[in-house]
Amino acid sequence: MQVICVEKEKLSKIIEAAKLYYLLDYNQHDIAKVLGVSRPTVSRLLQAAKSEGIVQITIKDPMENVESLAEALERKFGLKKAIVVSVPQYEGTIIKTFLGEAAAGYLHEIVADGDIIGVTWGTTIYHAAVELKQKAVNNVNVVQLKGGVSHSETNTYASEILYLFGKAFNTAPHYLPLPAIVDHPVVKQAMEADRHIKRILDLGKQANIALFTIGPVKEESLLFQLGYFSESDLDSLYGRAAGDICSRFFDRDGNICNESLNDRTLGIELEELKKKEHSILVAGGQNKVEGIHGALKGHYANVLVTDHFTAQFLLDKVDQE
Repeated sequence: MQVICVEKEKLSKIIEAAKLYYLLDYNQHDIAKVLGVSRPTVSRLLQAAKSEGIVQITIKDPMENVESLAEALERKFGLKKAIVVSVPQYEGTIIKTFLGEAAAGYLHEIVADGDIIGVTWGTTIYHAAVELKQKAVNNVNVVQLKGGVSHSETNTYASEILYLFGKAFNTAPHYLPLPAIVDHPVVKQAMEADRHIKRILDLGKQANIALFTIGPVKEESLLFQLGYFSESDLDSLYGRAAGDICSRFFDRDGNICNESLNDRTLGIELEELKKKEHSILVAGGQNKVEGIHGALKGHYANVLVTDHFTAQFLLDKVDQE
């Protein structure tokens, strides 16, 4: 009977020491005072708490989690590489900052002599451009993959992006001085017939590296505010389009939504992105999940840079299908 009482008392002290140390952040000196024992005894009590399974320590490594998410994305979408970044908050600006840094790091790693890098515009790509570090490479070309916007009060960062890419890789960038979308296919054909424009468009096709993002389908998006779209265009996009890459809109399966609109769009065709050695999609956030999913189903990217929340949403969508 006395033995049982002694054992109960010892167990009680082990549990009390463990609670004070692991839950209340007491140090061993303070625990010794509370329990009326020596400091070495406290150390033995805490060791006993672990060895008896009273305290079980689990270390959650966020790097391990993002690596497993990246591997799952590569496997389920047939990607060459997925880079998943852990973000502290699921908020647009924060996500773009973290993704920009990751994309810049990946580019610095892969860019080599003689590469042709095609880039698009937008705040996500701008964040990548800002984070680029200079790399001593030769004969690299940087080219704009899609037309810009000339009458917007919102900054698309097109010129800044090209300048920063050119600076990082020691080259003069090639600008595409055209609107993203024109009113009629004939206008587009006339523009593409110009030999200077054709040279830049051809350089975009030859690019072995392409860096782009997803545009969400919503009224407040830049392209929707600029008056490019007719009522019939809008009708064909709302409810059908999952997103756009290079101002070319596609559905949840990655198919072009509106062929007539596509015929008025200037810049690289989505089919060309499938041919790139590194076709890098940089995107994350709740309003881009559908677009990223559609782009991956359409096989427009073989490299994805995204955040861990979006990565999980994408994997959940695959499981639901």
